[in-house]
Amino acid sequence: MTTAPQTLDRAGIAQRIPHSGSMCLLDRLDRWDAESIHCSTRTHGQPDNPLRTAGGLLAPSAIEYAAQAMALHGGLLAAEGSTPSAGFLASARNARFSVARLDDVAGALQVQARRLSGDTNQILYEFAVKDSDGLMLAEGRAVVVLNTPLVTGATTS
Repeated sequence: MTTAPQTLDRAGIAQRIPHSGSMCLLDRLDRWDAESIHCSTRTHGQPDNPLRTAGGLLAPSAIEYAAQAMALHGGLLAAEGSTPSAGFLASARNARFSVARLDDVAGALQVQARRLSGDTNQILYEFAVKDSDGLMLAEGRAVVVLNTPLVTGATTS
């Protein structure tokens, strides 16, 4: 029986989440278990970061970093050989930011998510993004909805 790896590099992460190329924001899976995941990254400092605006990489981008950690967590929890459930971020609540921009943060970002509850349809996570010294940059809660087809066009009868 093969088990999911305990650590992964950027290439390994990109194979397990729906984001690739520069949109894969996480550099490393540092550790995980059934309830939580911890990743690190330096992509916030890259000038070609796809979330960067004319004003820099704004703090709310931390939610996307956390969402990618959540997606990776779901993929790691999936049964060996199965396709992980498709999911999307339905809401972010109680988000708090202690900085205006992430691109000003020196060192690696520490991206953490912890599953609080969930079932086959939705999962509630709490997340935190910290600097390399452990200073809180962003935190909140997020709901991920699973296995829900997106409506692409309306039909009438």
